[in-house]
Amino acid sequence: MIVKQNGSKHREFKGVNFDVLATGDKSMVTKMNYKVGDKVPLHSHPNEQSGYVISGKYEIKYADIQAILMEGDSYSIPENIEHSWEVIVGGTVIDVFTPPRKDYV
Repeated sequence: MIVKQNGSKHREFKGVNFDVLATGDKSMVTKMNYKVGDKVPLHSHPNEQSGYVISGKYEIKYADIQAILMEGDSYSIPENIEHSWEVIVGGTVIDVFTPPRKDYV
């Protein structure tokens, strides 16, 4: 699958705007467009989630981990692990989910 820049699907989840980019049978790529005040409360899903911070500043919490993430940082959250996300400075994050999130499509 190839998704050109103007072909992404714009979505919103828990108040956060994002774009669904390429989606395959076993993985999905999203571009999260965070603004100050966005906060994703503690939740879990059956998808492994890995991400790369392009810009902005965020607080992530999961398992026994609490960290501030900034440009160039990355993370991976195992499936079914409760986690939360708070935006300190707005920006962009690329997330990859395996398998694809059905609630995002």
